Amino acid sequence: MRTLGLIGGMSWISTRAYYERINKMVQKRAQPMASAPMLIESLDYSRIAAAKGQDDWDGIASILVESARRLEAAGAQGIVIAANTMHKVYDRVAEGISIPVLHIADSVGEAMAEAKCENAALLGTRFVMTESFYRQRLVSHGVDLLPPDPNDVELVDGIIYKELMLGRVTRDAERALKTVITMKDKEGADAIVLACTELELVVDTDANVLPVFDSTDIHCRAATDWILEEG
Repeated sequence: MRTLGLIGGMSWISTRAYYERINKMVQKRAQPMASAPMLIESLDYSRIAAAKGQDDWDGIASILVESARRLEAAGAQGIVIAANTMHKVYDRVAEGISIPVLHIADSVGEAMAEAKCENAALLGTRFVMTESFYRQRLVSHGVDLLPPDPNDVELVDGIIYKELMLGRVTRDAERALKTVITMKDKEGADAIVLACTELELVVDTDANVLPVFDSTDIHCRAATDWILEEG
């Protein structure tokens, strides 16, 4: 098996999900006593949050590039960034190291193409929902996306940063997301992309009015495939 480097801490909640899921998938596909060879660097998210508050994406890129380089130097053969929004600096990270970085939106786009899903609504942080760095990756896989609704952007972004990333899971948030997804169905979406690694805490991915493509689960499957690939 190949050794995966995981850049985590954005948040620690999603990092925990990545570690648990990848190991469960490896154990299921390899052998009962197997576990995934992984190197994890859990970053202090407060530094990234402060930089984000100042719109300092160069600073954020530097933090992630340095982390990726440390993981590569420690023996990682590939990298996963365990956060959707941080893929805004994906190109900088990929250019800063000599090993592959598995892009979360490409993994989601490939899964949607395989499922022949051509139309969806994207839910995540305001960066993911409104900017091109994530949306264009999905579009490149043949997926049409509903335009972002400013009210939904405000609501979902607030739930992510003010609640989920602090470990707060409320019934109000669950109801709010269910209402948003119901409205997306009425607006013509064929599926929902959960493009935030914490949103699955308040969205039942198996029991909804629309099929849900969970970026965390899909990215973990892609990472598992990569770990188990030969060569």
